[in-house]
Amino acid sequence: MRDRLTVEEAVQLGAQLPMLIRGFYYEGWSPAGKPVKEVGRAAFLKQVEEPFRMGALDTESIVRAVFKVLAKHLAPGTIASLKGQLSPALRDLWP
Repeated sequence: MRDRLTVEEAVQLGAQLPMLIRGFYYEGWSPAGKPVKEVGRAAFLKQVEEPFRMGALDTESIVRAVFKVLAKHLAPGTIASLKGQLSPALRDLWP
C-alpha cells in the first residue's frame, strides 16, 4: 500500500507506526516515482504475495487482517486519507 500513496502520505503513515514496524515499512523503499500507477485488486494481491514465495497463501485475508490492525491503531482521519488514495477495489479491503 505504501507505494500507492503520495510520498507525503507514506511518510505520515510511517511516522505513526511503532519503531520496529517502521523499520520494515521503510526497508528498501525508494520514494522516487511514487505513487505507482494503481493496479487492480488481483494484481495488488499478487504483488503482496510475491516476496513471500510461500504459495497457497490466502493473501486477501492477510491484507484484510493488516488493514484491520491499522484501522484499530491509526487515527480515523489517517485511515480516511489512506483510503481516499486507493482505488475502490482496494478500498474495499479495509474493514
